Amino acid sequence: MQIEFRVLELLASRLCHELISPVGAINNGIELLTDGDAGFMRDATALIGQSGRRAAARLQFYRFAYGAGGVGGGAPDAKALVAALLNGGKVRCDWPAALDALAPEWQKLACNMLLLAAEALPRGGTVTLARDGTGVAATAAGDAVNLTPELKAALASDADVGALTARTVHAYYTARYAERLAGAKLTLAEADRRATFAVG
Repeated sequence: MQIEFRVLELLASRLCHELISPVGAINNGIELLTDGDAGFMRDATALIGQSGRRAAARLQFYRFAYGAGGVGGGAPDAKALVAALLNGGKVRCDWPAALDALAPEWQKLACNMLLLAAEALPRGGTVTLARDGTGVAATAAGDAVNLTPELKAALASDADVGALTARTVHAYYTARYAERLAGAKLTLAEADRRATFAVG
């Protein structure tokens, strides 16, 4: 599978966007440490620790989701990566034990599908992952499910790379990875306050 240079640029932009917030908070915490006030120092230490954990969780998740780590060899604990990524957020994930038996490449696909589903829940909700026959499925359920026309276009096998943005490139990447892994299309089924991404 060949990925155009623009896709690589957009993936890099997306990853940097994910890290700007926690890294910026670490910098703010370091500035507070210079104040000298005991209360500020306690707050700064807590902020630095929390933000450092958040940055590490995102890096570890995206290393598996976008990188080569764990593929072709021993996989990291994907369920733990997901739990750390979502910790403290508005979306929770139901990761069944059946997914732990999947090959690392399929767990990587499941992580990318989880992210697709989670981002469709702007007000929060639950993402349920499941074995779907020979494949996997991720169902987003919440008070509001947001699936933009741009996201749907990025999932299509004939998606226009020139129309991708940093917000939609993940959908494009996930669909292309599914095609390479399983030779299958990543499908999207919509219902009232639910959306299911499936491959298999």
